[in-house]
Amino acid sequence: MSRRRHSDEGDAGSQPHKRRRTSEPIEIEDRLESLICRVGEKSTSSLESNLEGLAGVLEADLPNYKGKILRILCAVARLLPEKLTVYTTLVGLLNARNYNFGGEFVEAMIRQLKETLKSNLYSEALYLVRFLNDLVNCHVIAAPSMVAMFENFVSVTQEEDIPQVRSDWYVYAVLSSLPWVGKELYEKKDVEMDRLFNQIEGYLKYRQKTHVPMLQVWTAEKPHPQEEYLDCLWAQVQKLKKDRWQERHILRPYIAFDSVLCEALQHNLPPFTPPAHSDDAVYPMPHVVFRMFDYTDAPEGPVMPGSHSVERFVIEENLHCIIKSHWRERKTCAAQLLSYPGKNKIPLNYHIVEVIFGELFQLPSPPHIDVMYTALLIELCKLQPGSLPQVLAQATEMMYMRLDTMNTICIDRLINWFSHHLSNFQFRWSWDDWADCLTQDIEKPKPKFVKEVLEKCMRLSYHQRIVDIVPPSFSALIPANPVCSYKYEEETECPLPGLAMATTVSNAIKNRASNEEILIVLKDVPNPNQDDDDDEGDGFNPLKIEVFLQTLLHLAAKSFSHSFSALAKFHEVLKNLTDSDEGKLHILRVLYEFWRNHPQMISVLVDKLIRTQIVDCAAVANWIFSPEMAHDFTRFYVWEILHSTIRKMNKHVQKIQKELDEAKEKLEKQQNKKVEKQIFLTAETLLFKPHIREHKDDMEKNSEDEEGQLEEQIERLQEKVESAQSEQKNLFLVIFQRFIMLLTEHLVRCETSGVDINTTWYKNCIERLQQIFLMHHVIIQQYMGTLENLLFTAELDHHILAVYQQFCALQL
Repeated sequence: MSRRRHSDEGDAGSQPHKRRRTSEPIEIEDRLESLICRVGEKSTSSLESNLEGLAGVLEADLPNYKGKILRILCAVARLLPEKLTVYTTLVGLLNARNYNFGGEFVEAMIRQLKETLKSNLYSEALYLVRFLNDLVNCHVIAAPSMVAMFENFVSVTQEEDIPQVRSDWYVYAVLSSLPWVGKELYEKKDVEMDRLFNQIEGYLKYRQKTHVPMLQVWTAEKPHPQEEYLDCLWAQVQKLKKDRWQERHILRPYIAFDSVLCEALQHNLPPFTPPAHSDDAVYPMPHVVFRMFDYTDAPEGPVMPGSHSVERFVIEENLHCIIKSHWRERKTCAAQLLSYPGKNKIPLNYHIVEVIFGELFQLPSPPHIDVMYTALLIELCKLQPGSLPQVLAQATEMMYMRLDTMNTICIDRLINWFSHHLSNFQFRWSWDDWADCLTQDIEKPKPKFVKEVLEKCMRLSYHQRIVDIVPPSFSALIPANPVCSYKYEEETECPLPGLAMATTVSNAIKNRASNEEILIVLKDVPNPNQDDDDDEGDGFNPLKIEVFLQTLLHLAAKSFSHSFSALAKFHEVLKNLTDSDEGKLHILRVLYEFWRNHPQMISVLVDKLIRTQIVDCAAVANWIFSPEMAHDFTRFYVWEILHSTIRKMNKHVQKIQKELDEAKEKLEKQQNKKVEKQIFLTAETLLFKPHIREHKDDMEKNSEDEEGQLEEQIERLQEKVESAQSEQKNLFLVIFQRFIMLLTEHLVRCETSGVDINTTWYKNCIERLQQIFLMHHVIIQQYMGTLENLLFTAELDHHILAVYQQFCALQL
């Protein structure tokens, strides 16, 4: 738009009449969009007078800009759900003034609802359903036709051979709309609504909930139950019905216009049948409602609504909508949250903090990137320095106290958030309040949490700073000074094997030796795995890897950049040393041994080794589950490495698949063009023009050559895709097989010793297995048949098999 205006202004001297014709409609359209989007925001006038004025403006512009107004209103219904009742009132006023426009809007909304459902945009579809429902309150849509639509939604529960998540969504769409429209529908169609409620109740009783344990933030039901979302909403709606549909937190501006709206003619919704289920449909996953506070936690000021009051649902839903609409702009998002309508009637800060942590801890993944929540909380603390930091500190303390029953995945996210948050507030914290962790075993959740937080803080600062900010009593939890451990540093009474060779290699590297020269030097390194009389010296030589990599890393230990340059410079040597699976595994062992006090360096260098194809993803997985890593198996950085490795593998497959799809698309376009040209040239040839015939032969030859090249490229890419997918499947098989072996050994050991299986290590390991399933569920679903046949068989211990069954239940 701005470019068009600029060019119009440039032509003003020569053709002034053209500028007016092109720019004035655009300016009016922009003004209409601005007026509609900004209604309901802070203003000197009342909301009612703003709505009445806007309705008048839009009515006057309907003859010329009806299409634009319809598009804007349909868009805000989908994209600004937090102002739902403001826009339904506006549509109601327009319908009262122009009945035909009201009918066209309802039809446009139904079309949009069908499109969003077909496109798997279920959260947007939910807002559209809710908008249509609120139009009943504004006398735009007749209540009986809305009840008929609800009946069609609930009838989905009777469909056969569909996943449960499909039925769940349609039931949720009905229940979540009732706080807005339940009263109106019950007054008009009470018998039908009772029948609908009985159907929903019957469905909720028989639906399976195997997935719930996998999605809970806390395993303990006290102090707050972690309820499945449909069960919780059903309890809230039941209480609302018992209270005669009275709620106090939904803004209802249409009440002020009741005398005008009740005179308007209403529209019947066209019959709406939910789109049939298809295999490529992706329904929203179930979730568990996050609860951290109740009325006892906010002793001063307004009382927090109970967990089963519908007000709690409405407040949380509106706060989620605000975050969804403004998450890209943290300042705007924070300001919108703090200016929530009706904030004086509720303990808003407690609700905001609970909703933000609820999203951050949502399983399998948060709705937005983790760092957004950190930035948003920092902004909220800046805007409300006198109250919000205290609520946030209280929440942190409560989560610390409940670490024993907190899901390991959520503890990871808590560590990331807390360390990042501290780094923005000079690492100030009342550490002495957590002194209880100092008397516990280091592997217990509380001391482990503090240790991991301090390690993350060190990544965002430096070692001495962490030593200075933490009380001396916490010294056992302070991370080690991140220095390297060079085994060939100095001579000892019993010289290490390879010490002399390490000195030789070090001198060669300092003298800028080439890859070939280094390889010649390394030929003299004896192989401890072979006898002296064994002439074959090309096998796996662990000492050769140790001498070279220890020396190389020592010389490049100054920084990440130095290490990257060293690995790049001697890439050929490293590839030569790791031409076997044992070599790849050993290079990771040597790297760990050298940088064992610097987890961040290990993570970064493992990433580099994968990118440069010195080691493969399966080697990293085998290394993580190897006995040498048992000491660090429950450390946070180890799982960062594993998930980063899996993501790299997945991206690699996606990249090749994309290249293959593009090549196929290109070939298809070329073949279509060829057919079109042949039709054209055949018509020309019929006129017996020899030069046309010759031209046709040349074009066909060129086209065939290009097609042949593309077909060869597609064939090569197809092979690459199959190879990459095989590698990807193998990676998951390795990971799950290792998990099963470790967990089975633990279960057998506990059973033979008569010890309780539920140790801290077991909780951590079983929840890490859950994490693999949850974080990579889209990819893993492709290989479920293989996993079921080879690993997760009926003979497997039920403790391990339960995790797989919970995962399967997420999409059933």
